[in-house]
Amino acid sequence: MGSMTLSLPIDPEANRLLARSPLALLLGMVLDQQVPMEKAFSSPYVLTQRLGHEPDARELAGYAPEALVELFAQPPALHRFPKAMAARVQEVCQVLVDRYDGDPTRLWADVADGRELLRRVGELPGFGKQKAQIFVALLGKRYGVTPDGWREAAGGYGEPDARRSVADVTDPESLRQVREYKQQMKAAAKAAKG
Repeated sequence: MGSMTLSLPIDPEANRLLARSPLALLLGMVLDQQVPMEKAFSSPYVLTQRLGHEPDARELAGYAPEALVELFAQPPALHRFPKAMAARVQEVCQVLVDRYDGDPTRLWADVADGRELLRRVGELPGFGKQKAQIFVALLGKRYGVTPDGWREAAGGYGEPDARRSVADVTDPESLRQVREYKQQMKAAAKAAKG
């Protein structure tokens, strides 16, 4: 992976976990809504610290829901909406258990093409089209998961020189550009609503 990997301005250990653990990466993407991306993608590391070990999908899917909510809600909370996001993480992990034998890499290991990858990611709870496209772009740009047609499947997020999403963050400058893009999109959406 080397220099390809995601590099966010977060605890170096949190970045290393994302590089090493496909589940941590996927959970970061699950949590990446209504909070800054640095918060979302460092929370899997904080969860790991609270559990005392790196989680796996089976463990989280089978975790007592109230106990998992407590882990999420304990200050600093892992998300603005700890209860809802703990439940969402469990739902995603349950799909991994049911369909992919609990192994997140099997979500993308044997896909025929980018369209199939996008479809599979889009079937995860909470992954709408945009979120699924961003995750496909993240896998392709930073993790070497490049089935035929992955850039097309990822839409604008897949463009080589895009600065639109977490998939494009490699350093503070690219993070700043992605932030600006997101702010422009928010402003445009507000203007459209009138």
